[in-house]
Amino acid sequence: MKELTVAATVENIEMVTDFVNGELEALDCPMKAQMQIDVAIDELFGNIAQYAYHPEIGNATVRVEVTENPLAVVITFMDNGVPYDPLAKEDPNVTLSAEDRVAGGLGIYLVKKTMDELSYTYENGQNILTIKKRI
Repeated sequence: MKELTVAATVENIEMVTDFVNGELEALDCPMKAQMQIDVAIDELFGNIAQYAYHPEIGNATVRVEVTENPLAVVITFMDNGVPYDPLAKEDPNVTLSAEDRVAGGLGIYLVKKTMDELSYTYENGQNILTIKKRI
């Protein structure tokens, strides 16, 4: 298990992505799975950066773990910002045209569709969002 704690800012999304990709490369992660994970990082860390502490800036920790049988990567995002469960939001109606759709929620929907498992808890003043992707 490895962890990275950084200021929850949009500018640090690239640092978080590089950190996770370093772990994925050591696992010979297929490019498709890596790209899906990168999109998830962009969405989830981006949401923390934009909303968790607004207008202040706080820290966020990203933990990467590898599980066996089946081989999978588990990425956990932790912050002490405002409690928010992005998984509780209703999925957007993707059958509607872009003009008729309500703004927001598409990124989380994409994460839900591309990851194998997602979970959210709020414990001891901390948002804990975990994604799992089999590789």
